[in-house]
Amino acid sequence: MVYVTILNDSNGEIDFLSFSRYNTSVGRNMFSFRLWGDNLAIDLGTTNTLVYTKRKGVVLNIPSVMAIGRKDGRILAIGKEAKEMVGKTPENIVAVRPMQDGVIADFDIAQKMMRYFIDQVQHRRLLMGPKLIIGVPFCATKVEKRAVVEIAMQIGARRVHLVAEPVAAAIGANLPVSEALGNLIVDIGGGTSEAAITSLNGVVICRTIRIAGDEMDQAAIQHLRDHHSLVIGEQMAERIKIEIGCVCVPAHNEKMKVRGRDLNTGFPNQIEIDSEEVSSIFSPVVDTICEMIEATLEESPPELSGDIMERGLYLTGGVACLRGLDKYISQRTGLTVHLAEEPLLSVVMGIGKLLENRQFLSLVEMTP
Repeated sequence: MVYVTILNDSNGEIDFLSFSRYNTSVGRNMFSFRLWGDNLAIDLGTTNTLVYTKRKGVVLNIPSVMAIGRKDGRILAIGKEAKEMVGKTPENIVAVRPMQDGVIADFDIAQKMMRYFIDQVQHRRLLMGPKLIIGVPFCATKVEKRAVVEIAMQIGARRVHLVAEPVAAAIGANLPVSEALGNLIVDIGGGTSEAAITSLNGVVICRTIRIAGDEMDQAAIQHLRDHHSLVIGEQMAERIKIEIGCVCVPAHNEKMKVRGRDLNTGFPNQIEIDSEEVSSIFSPVVDTICEMIEATLEESPPELSGDIMERGLYLTGGVACLRGLDKYISQRTGLTVHLAEEPLLSVVMGIGKLLENRQFLSLVEMTP
């Protein structure tokens, strides 16, 4: 006997259609497959990629890193395992981050990585691929947006929608983006920082700089090389940012041991740095981000400026978790700064909400 199952979403669209054949003599399914895959929301980030499904929420949160063989291009590791290989690989292996500054830098590797991510979420056999909603920087060029769409179609997506990350972050932070009300959202990720003022389902003003968490890591690497004659890698720099990273020096000055290679002797060495020193390392990067926010405010229409003065500024993205950043931005701008409830998930949660509302999606999606 063959069974057909059809599920509809709240808008009447067929979400998936599955076939199964049941053998009554043995009491189990002989085969099962789906016609359409799940609709997926993807935050394709420089540092991490997150995937959201309508029924399960965030189902994947994995580093955007792939390790491949130099000679044959064979995939050796993806995600956390590949990230652990960064700076530790022999000549025949290279660990690659195909996303740079929030956009695709290596088309072929990005395609392999996205195919892997989709396969991790879609476990059943499909006749047609999923519908994807993907977040991209507001400043992405037409070429960069088309690259995302092309990769998604090549890995089997039946339809692709693009949404500006600041708008998705605002939706994920539960801001009233559909109202005639100004919302200032600042999204600081690994590759890009964006300050956007939204109103009536659109972006009124947006400033983007390709300076964010990665530049903080590079600043730490350069500082330790110049002032301590110590060479460290990206992973150690990221640990410094996460463990004792701050903007304003905290009351309790934390310390951390940092290991690397001594420039003078060539031997392994260890030094100790503290939060005060790290604060001075990150200061130039943070000041650049604040200048971007100030430039956005200067271009704001008067009526929206009044809304922002009353409602304040909303921070999202991984770097938003940096200690003291909200207070420092508040001192620079004179605005109340609110940290999103889940800064790391704001973009993907916002895109996920659009999975459940096609009409809302049609109002905010970008043209490739």
